[in-house]
Amino acid sequence: MRRTILALALVLAVATTGLFSLRAWAGPDENPSQVVARVGDQDITLGELMKREPAKMMDAANKYYQAENEVIQEAVNNGILEQAAKKEHVTVDQLLDKHVRGKIKDPSDEGLRVFYEGLQNPPPYEEIKDKIRQHIRDVRMQKAMMAYAKSLRDSTTVVVMITPPKEEVAIGNAPVEGSRDAAVKVVEFADYECPYCRKVQPTIDKLRKQYGNRVAFAFKDFPLPMHKHAEKAAEAARCANAQGKFWDFHDKLFSADSLEIPEMKTYARSLNLDGAKFDKCLDSGGEAAGIQKDQAEGSRLGLTGTPTFFVNGHFISGNVSYETLQGLVDQELAAGATKSSSGGGM
Repeated sequence: MRRTILALALVLAVATTGLFSLRAWAGPDENPSQVVARVGDQDITLGELMKREPAKMMDAANKYYQAENEVIQEAVNNGILEQAAKKEHVTVDQLLDKHVRGKIKDPSDEGLRVFYEGLQNPPPYEEIKDKIRQHIRDVRMQKAMMAYAKSLRDSTTVVVMITPPKEEVAIGNAPVEGSRDAAVKVVEFADYECPYCRKVQPTIDKLRKQYGNRVAFAFKDFPLPMHKHAEKAAEAARCANAQGKFWDFHDKLFSADSLEIPEMKTYARSLNLDGAKFDKCLDSGGEAAGIQKDQAEGSRLGLTGTPTFFVNGHFISGNVSYETLQGLVDQELAAGATKSSSGGGM
């Protein structure tokens, strides 16, 4: 019983991720001028620490946020379940019996046999059929919990008053999809050879299509040293940008099987770029300086991996879900609309 409730709480934590409001990255009630240490008559401020060790400070802020958020999530999840149970005049256990456990059906014998036949070198069927049955029950339980969690999320307003780390990040001359003047700006630092960057691209593509000119999606290069093709791939994308085909080439690189130079030159021709002009640009290394500038900015911001996103400065990293990014974007759009209606500005 308790195991099911805890599992549903975890599902709810995932389901409500995109509904949070945001706080400055230094930590709660802190500001850059705050004195954090004194050596003789010399003060050391929080702002100085941010400048000296941005990666360590960002990491510390992230750990603080995650620990605080974990506690709040548990309270939120319990509150959602309790409110739902109260509306139906039942206990939480009765609520889960009705909406989750009551929907789970045992697999048929035929279903068990089909699953068994898909296993490689399994022990005799009679020895493991009960384990197969339990596995299928667990999978169905998880799906039922996800469906129920979504229904609770859709009918409940959740506002958590804490924020992930934040740092101002300018678009500069980075390639942008959408309007550069959009109220919400999503800046991605990525590496064309990074597997996590590749996994998150369908999410970014979906968001780009969904929001159009309401959101500016900017791309900055942060090739990692362990990826030998990443820096040259970044140069190639910039060479394509010089011919007005950055996003086409960007998408091609993230779906390509090879990032070797001859293949990238072939990609350029498949996109109807001027092949000779592209080859000269790529072979010259003339775009390397721009990549180094992006890398320096990323290092200043404390980046240690890719992909990393800044949604109006709000930091989020890794293979981020669509729901999480969508939630942050929607929240910033709503905040911008509120400021506009009250006469404020961005």
